[in-house]
Amino acid sequence: MPDPLPRSFYARSALVVARELLGAQLVRIEAGQPRVAGLIVETEAYSGADDLASHGRKRITPRNQPMYGQPGLTYVYLSRGIHPMLNVVAEPEGSPGAVLIRAIRPLEGLDVIAQRRAGRLLHEWTSGPARLTMALAITKAHNQLDVTTTAGGLWIEPGEPISDEAVRTSPRIGLGKTPEPWLSIPWRWYVADDKFVSR
Repeated sequence: MPDPLPRSFYARSALVVARELLGAQLVRIEAGQPRVAGLIVETEAYSGADDLASHGRKRITPRNQPMYGQPGLTYVYLSRGIHPMLNVVAEPEGSPGAVLIRAIRPLEGLDVIAQRRAGRLLHEWTSGPARLTMALAITKAHNQLDVTTTAGGLWIEPGEPISDEAVRTSPRIGLGKTPEPWLSIPWRWYVADDKFVSR
């Protein structure tokens, strides 16, 4: 089993980290459960205090404080107060940056995921940030977890490199009334033609 990606991997621009996370494996292990893992196929970058689409914009708050902290920690918040969103803190400490893990292609623990996503078609299991946290049983309790170790039962390890030819970009999703250029800037990366990429 490969070691988790090191902290130095995340201590770079969130844009670089978002692209290079494609093809890495998100892994979740709970007591008494088999290993659940999937290939990361879609990410979004949120970078710097001037990114007006980012929770880290302008100043530190109790909610966004993890984004200013140590790279390689998780930043989990609730979308609409309901759905956990899994982000990994990127950029050097003090510079607010994070990468949202938007979708994975399930590879291991398929029986566990099938139970958690009962009634859903296979391609709907993990094809979106809320869907993947349900599939992996990730909750707000996983905020500020260190994914550079296996100790917390959630980490990211090397997987299979994705060639530039197989990668597409687009504007980030669900930004509402975010002003330009932040609304349209192409800081979403995904694997072309992968059925687990969110719509």
